[in-house]
Formats: sequence, C-alpha cells, structure tokens
Amino acid sequence: MADNYVSVRNIKFMLHEVFEAESLNRFERYQDYDKEGINMALSAAKSISDNHLFPIYREMDKKKAYVEDGVVHVHPGLKTAIKAMAEGGWIGAGQSYDNGGQQMPALLESGASMIFNSANGNAVGYAFLTNGAANLIQSFGSQELKDTYIKHMYSGDWQGTMALTEPQAGSSLTDVTTSATPTDQAGVYKIKGQKIYISGGDHTAVDNVVHLTLARIDGAPAGTKGISLFVVPKHRPDGDGLATNDVLTAGIYGKMGQKGYVAAHLMMGENDNTEGYLVGEPHRGLKYMFQMMNEARIGTGLMATGNASAAYYASLQYAQERPQGRHPDNKDPLADPVLIINHADVRRMLLFQKAVTEGGLSLLLECSKLHDIHIAGEGEEATNAHLLMELLTPIAKSYPAEMATHAVSAGMQVLGGAGYTDDFPLEQIYRDVRINSIYEGTTTIHGMDLLGRKIIMNKGAAMKLLMENIQGVIKEAMTHESLQPYAEQLGMTGMKLHEITMSLIKIAAEKGPRHFLSDATMYLDYFGTTVIAWQWLKQGIKAAEAITAGATGEESIFYRSKIHTLKYFFEYELIKTRTWHKRLQARDFMTVDMDNELFV
Repeated sequence: MADNYVSVRNIKFMLHEVFEAESLNRFERYQDYDKEGINMALSAAKSISDNHLFPIYREMDKKKAYVEDGVVHVHPGLKTAIKAMAEGGWIGAGQSYDNGGQQMPALLESGASMIFNSANGNAVGYAFLTNGAANLIQSFGSQELKDTYIKHMYSGDWQGTMALTEPQAGSSLTDVTTSATPTDQAGVYKIKGQKIYISGGDHTAVDNVVHLTLARIDGAPAGTKGISLFVVPKHRPDGDGLATNDVLTAGIYGKMGQKGYVAAHLMMGENDNTEGYLVGEPHRGLKYMFQMMNEARIGTGLMATGNASAAYYASLQYAQERPQGRHPDNKDPLADPVLIINHADVRRMLLFQKAVTEGGLSLLLECSKLHDIHIAGEGEEATNAHLLMELLTPIAKSYPAEMATHAVSAGMQVLGGAGYTDDFPLEQIYRDVRINSIYEGTTTIHGMDLLGRKIIMNKGAAMKLLMENIQGVIKEAMTHESLQPYAEQLGMTGMKLHEITMSLIKIAAEKGPRHFLSDATMYLDYFGTTVIAWQWLKQGIKAAEAITAGATGEESIFYRSKIHTLKYFFEYELIKTRTWHKRLQARDFMTVDMDNELFV
C-alpha cells in the first residue's frame, strides 16, 4: 500500500503539539511558516514519496547499480525521483530566499525527510547529499564557486558528495594523504589521491558529480590541522559544456544492502589532470566539513528512523492479517487460529518498534528545532540552543542508527519465516538499515565524542542545560497523575546518569583517557536511552493533555497509543540503564588490561 510506510499524523503531532513548529515564525527568517504552510509542505513531501520514491524502493534493490564500460548505471527511476525532490524545492530548502532556498525551518525539513526516508532512503540519500554539499559551498565557497556549482546542484542536475575516506585512513582523518599541489592560478590545485566508499560518487542519474574533497596542500602541517577542503568535480565546467577532470571510478562496492545507492572508489589525478578548487582558507577544511558532517549525522538518524518506520508499518499490517496459533489457555485444537497481533510477544515486538521509531524521531526533531533557534535567534537563546544541539548530535545519530537495526530485526521476527523472504520488504530493510550505525562515524566514535568532548565542553554547560530541560519536563509531567510514576523514574535515572558521569570523569583524572573512554559506547547507550525517555515524556504530556481535553474516536486512540508506548519504553527500555550503571561503576577494565594473545 502506498501509505503503509509512515504516519503523517504522528509527524504532525510532533511538529505542532510537541515542538510547536509554528512558533518559529516569531523569527523573521521563518515568518512565512504557519500551521497551514507546514501541513501543505508535508502533503507535498508525501505526494513525492507516494509517486516517485516508494514505488522504486524494492526495484532499486532488485535492479541494483552496476558498472559497464566504465559507466555506473542506476535504476532509471532515480533520475525522476531526484528531479521531483529538486523541483519541489527540497534541495536547498533551508537556504535563504536570496540564495535560492525557501528559508524552511530545519524542523519542517526533518519532518518531511522522515516521510522521504520511510518511502525510500536509498533514493533520498542522493538528493540530500547534494543538499549538504551545496550548503557547504554556500557557506564557505567563493562567489565564483557559488555561481558555477550551486544552481546545478539545487536543480538536481549535478550530484554532490563528501569525499573524506581513504584506503589507509578510514575514519582517522588525521591520516588523509590526498595531495593538493598549487598551480599558477589562484585557488586552483592539482589533486592526487584515492577516496573510497563515496556515497553517490558516480552514476547516470545526473550530468556531473561534485566532490567536496579533503586533501593536504603540499607542505601543510601534519594531522588534521593541515587538511584543506576542495571542490573537485568529475567534469569541470568549460565554457558552455563540461570537460573531463581526470576523476575516475575504479569501481563500486558490492554492499550488503542499499544496492541502488552507489558507493564508489574514486581515483583522482591518475593522469595528473585533476583540478580542485579551494574552499575558504587553507588548512581549515575539517572545520568546514563538520557543517556537512553534522548535517549528515542528523540525516543518517532520519534515514535509520525511516527504515524503522517502514518496517514497523509492514510488520503491523502483517500482524493484523496473519492468523496463526491460539492463546496458551485455549487447548481446543479445533478452535479458529487468532491473528498474531493478539499474541503478547508479537505485541511486545510491535511496541518496541513503535517506541524506537517515534522516540528517535522526537530527538531528531528536537535537534532540528535547536538548529533553527541557533540560526535565527540571538544572544543567550541562540548560544544555549547551539550548545544543547552539539551535546545531543552524537545521540541523534547513534541511537536511531543502532536501535533501528534492532527494531527492523523485531519486525522480521513478527513475520517469522515470511520475513526472511523477498515476498515482503523486511529482508531488504534489514539489509539496508545496518549501514546507518557505520555512516558518519561508527557508534564507538560517537560514544568517545560524547564522553570525551561534549560532556565536558564549556565546563559542562551543555550537560547542565540538558538536565535543566529534563527537569522542566519532569515538573510538567508531575501535574498529570497518569505520568507521575514515569516522571519520578526519569528523575531517578537522570540522577544516576549524573553520578556515573562524575565517576567516569574521576577515572579520566586518575588513569587517563584509555581507561576513561574504554566503555564510551556503553555510556552512549545509557545517555541515549535516558534522552529518549525524556522525549517520550514530552510526548506523553501532550497526549495526556489531549485526553483530558476530551479527544474522541480515532484521535482518542492515537493519544492513548502514545501513553501506552511511553509506558512500554519506561518499563522495558529505560530499566536497562540499571545494568549499564552497574558495569560503568566497575573498576576492572577488562578490555584495556588484557593481552591480545587471549583472543584465540
């Protein structure tokens, strides 16, 4: 079914009731976005998804990308899908009117992106990579670069990428060796090196590919301080046409999933004829690239949450249609089988999927609204929004990426053996979703970022802001009798999280970073689950208010479903923090203080 992959009703609940999206029009930048305009944009996103994205999701997997005679071929429907998103104004939507955008709040962009990603994250990845690359040029590029590239990227005719990873470096950007040699033209360099795993790196759905490339200018300092950023197109503009720029595709990777979403191995400068155009100032490339990386981290969280949404609605439909078995207290073999949605364990798995999907989306929208306030606000309000967004970004990427994998797995389990076949979409979604915990830094990297940097930045100011926000929600929830036990539980968990944070910081002082960060991933799980509980309590407050106000019919069911899923999250998920707390309190650093020879 065309509408069986996402709940637009839930997105509207999040935008209008939980995050009060229309309140952003108090800022001049967003003054054109009222409730009606927001809903119209969501309807447009759903129409594009129904007509251009969802119909080719499974086809892109079956008719996967391939290389023939040096050309990377993709599903023919991809070109139409990218153009539909571009013509709808979604590439560059957040840019100012003066820069060709719609000044759309990131909060609304993310709500629409949830729809797109639920329909077909593999196609959406191409368009939103282009969006991030164009935004980077818009922020830091020269006027000449802006005039040359951005219009073609916003139109969907040219692809944008982020070209960071190299064979010898992986995620360690300190070890980037791609070189940039100055020419006699100001800002023009000869680029030489290899880039691997480049999403959208080459394909037939566009006329050109624009790589935002990290490279090291000859003689630059070692480490990340010596990295610069360049625009390196596959074809360089030459008069009214395009000329080859000596960027060759060595091949594309055969991936476990996302088979329609190309990951390319690129060779730059094999014939000493690749031109790169410096973005901004030399040696500041990594700082610039963090804009695109952070956008991509939120985007990865949305892609994972979209995968989880599609899996949830597919498995929910199956559970509502598939009769099998009888209740344990019914011993009559002649009794009719019941629909599997009536089995307690199937309900548990469905609730888990719903809790992960809607909790993860809530956090992603929280970060998006903080971004909007940082961009459009002023003074302390803008500063605090930025601090809180920085703290939450590692979780907004990692929680959905990790937990969506488990959620999709639960969806497959709901279908049983049918879920393992390609008669249903679960097996593809399961293969597709797995990459999200690797994209934009593995989960370990984000755990170390959270514990090693974000917790202590600005002398703990961001952590203090978060705790104040959580306490504010707890106080509000305590005014609703039905939510009081969960407000108290979150309050206790927050206290325990603060306690373990202080304990780990003490370890850093006593034993150094290796021991301090050895279980950073577990700390990320602890922190992330607590943050999602905060998001569920925010949703619960709005649902409780609607029930008290007398919601009836389908609306009553919607809000009661919110309360029930909140209870599930606190009773089944938040209690896991107790185990993590105990482990993080331990002082036997068994993964640090061991010999490699024990791996036999």
